[in-house]
Amino acid sequence: MTVSLFLACLWVIVANVLAMLPSRDNHWTRAYVLMGLGLPLLGFVAWENGPWVALAMLVAGMSLLRWPLRYLLRWLRGKSRRQG
Repeated sequence: MTVSLFLACLWVIVANVLAMLPSRDNHWTRAYVLMGLGLPLLGFVAWENGPWVALAMLVAGMSLLRWPLRYLLRWLRGKSRRQG
């Protein structure tokens, strides 16, 4: 197992543990930190293991951070409706 995959698996474990802990702001601060750490890690995974493994890690990250992704898609949809 490469270093990038080990770090990606560690990121997934940390994300799951953080999701189990109570939060006053509905986990948004933790989500921002996880996104900030996950994006460079995703590039590292792509660099060491190729694009298909990075795509699998991206899907795993999207499944963990699904609520920020839903809000982003709603925001983008609202922006496109206002312009069109």
